[in-house]
Order: sequence, then C-alpha cells, then structure tokens
Amino acid sequence: MHFMRKKSEVAMQPVQFPFVEVSGSPRERGHQYGAAVSARVRRGVEHYVGQFAAYGLDGRAIHGHVQSYLPRIRAYDPAFIDEMQGIAEGAGVDFEAIVLLNARTELLHEARTASKLERAKEEPDGCTGVVVLPEASASGRLVHALNWDWKAECASTSVIVRIRRDDGPDVLTFTEAGALARAGMNEAGVAITANYIESDRDFEKPGVPLALVRRKVLQSAGYAEAIGVIVSTETLTSNNLLLSHRDGVAIDFECAPCETFPIYPENGVLVHANHWTSQAAIAKYKDMGVLTTPDSLYRDHRVRALLNAKVGKLTTADVVDALRDDFGSPWGVCRPPRPNLYGALTATVAMLVMDPSAGVMEVTPLPALNRESTTYRLSGEPAMAA
Repeated sequence: MHFMRKKSEVAMQPVQFPFVEVSGSPRERGHQYGAAVSARVRRGVEHYVGQFAAYGLDGRAIHGHVQSYLPRIRAYDPAFIDEMQGIAEGAGVDFEAIVLLNARTELLHEARTASKLERAKEEPDGCTGVVVLPEASASGRLVHALNWDWKAECASTSVIVRIRRDDGPDVLTFTEAGALARAGMNEAGVAITANYIESDRDFEKPGVPLALVRRKVLQSAGYAEAIGVIVSTETLTSNNLLLSHRDGVAIDFECAPCETFPIYPENGVLVHANHWTSQAAIAKYKDMGVLTTPDSLYRDHRVRALLNAKVGKLTTADVVDALRDDFGSPWGVCRPPRPNLYGALTATVAMLVMDPSAGVMEVTPLPALNRESTTYRLSGEPAMAA
C-alpha cells in the first residue's frame, strides 16, 4: 500500500470548482468521478495523509484505522463501498485513501488520539448555514445557503458532482474531491448543509462517518425519509444538519452521536453556526466546539439580524450579503485565509446558495477574496455568474 506524502500547495487565487456528471452503477459512477478529477483527489489525499504523518502515523497505522471502518460502512450501505472502490480506480489511488477522505473527521480524531495530542488542537469545520422560507422571501421560493469554513487548501480540492441515479432521485453535491457528499440537493426537493458542533460525549463509541450520512440523506425520495436517516443514524461525533424541502419546510437538527434535537424556523428564517442552541441539548451536553470557534456566538446572531430586517422581502442577494458580513474580520462570517487559534490556515472555502425549486446551486470559491461564482444545475450545463 502506497500513500502520497507530498504537501499540497495552498491555492490562494480563487478558481471555480470543476463540475462532474456521473451515471451508471455505483462502481461505474465512482470510476467516472475519480477519473474526471484525479488531480484534486490526489491533492486531497496528500493533504490528509500529511496530517497523519504529522501525528507520527505511517501507512500501516492508516491501514489499521481505515480497516476498522469498513464493516460499519458496508452495513450502512454496501453501495458506498462499491462507489469508493470505483473512485479509487478512476483516480489511480488506493481504496483506503478514498475511505480516509470520506471518514476524515473520524479518522483524524483517531489519529490524534493515537498520537496523544490535545483535543483542542484539532481544526474544526466552521460554517454558517441559512434557510429562508418562502413566506420570508421576495420570490416566494425557499433559499438554502452555507458558508463552508475549513482548511484553505480545500479551495483546490473541492468539486461539484451531479449523480444520475437509476435507483432514486438525482443528486447535486458540493464536496471534497473523492468524498461522496458534503452539501447539496436532490431531484425530490431535499437540500442539506452541515455545520461543525462538538460535545463532551463525542468520540465515545464507533459510528457512521458524517459524509456518508449526508449522502444517504441526499438519496432520499422524500423529506420524511431524509429525516429518518438523520434521526436513526449513530455517529462518532456531533454534527449540525440543516435540512430543507423546496415546498417550504426546514428543520435544523443538532445531532449528538446517539440523539437529535430539532430546531424550527422563527419569522421564516433559520440560521446556525457552530454552537449548540437547543435548550434540551444544552441541558444534557457540554459545548466543546465553542472553545475553538468562539466567533460562532456572534456569527449566527449577525446573520439572523441582517435577514430579519428584510423578512418578507428577502432576495438571494440579501442572503449573499449577510453571508459576506465581515464583522470581527478575520474572525467573521466570511473569512479570508488566516491562521486559526492553532496555526492552521483556514478560510471560508466556498459560499453555496441553493434554490431547490429551480434545482440550482450557485457556488463562490473563497468569497472573502472573490465575487465571481458559477451556477450548477440538477439538469443542464453550469454557467458562470458575476
């Protein structure tokens, strides 16, 4: 087994994310995906394997960690194994490297534990998520948006994938190259984004990798089925999932490893950053994530206040403006590339604005440095937008 160790360069010049369309069996889809963006897949593998190396772990250690996840992934959905094998074949990398990309949150924690590093040294996925319901929007259509805050390097490793499925609704997802999903929507009108949250009960027992839960949601034929995936899946760590439907419904789920806490819109608006807000959850769990994302405590408040001022007349442009808020910069809603509390270079890697009714996702890379976006669709070709 050979893993690459070369450290990838940080692409500080914003470049539009590549678009890939795949179809066929899970293995065929994976092969098409991996072959189309092999350079980005390899760059992502290099980055995360480099983190393992920084923890003092070699290929044999990675092998051991990855192998422990395969039985639970196969039990969750064996087609995911087939698809990941196809991605590996298409990209020309080891299968275990693709599993690493899809379970990177969980595996990096296990690597940190094995190297006895402090928990606080882990870099959190940031993010600020928004849903505007039809009654609050000028168009009468739902808007679902996200600022994805993560490692700045991922501006050069992320992609948009349109998955043509014979066994369910088609999917459009924004994700790190080689991963099965991160955020997106499907042909049935379901849309999902995710935010980092953490509790003192995380990492206590094995669970399904977060990326695979999101993909399972995006394969759902309806909203109830999507909720069922969220509330029935046990994970290793907490996560916040903002789930909407084009017909005008949205629920935010603050998910602990073994239970979920729903939060409903107020005044037609839902906003979530990186701290727990459900009073029921706060009564049971200690919020550990706020230690590394203290700016979360004002980010969601800032965005909510900006949106509430225009409820009933909110446009997509208003949502974009709110997600570009730079109060507290570089620790604002829209982050330029800058070191986090522990020296890792982080940024708002992408801004996503989805209209599930139209099947449209507008994505802006590194929005603190750039205002040019591309519009991707569940059908048709991508189009550049200013």
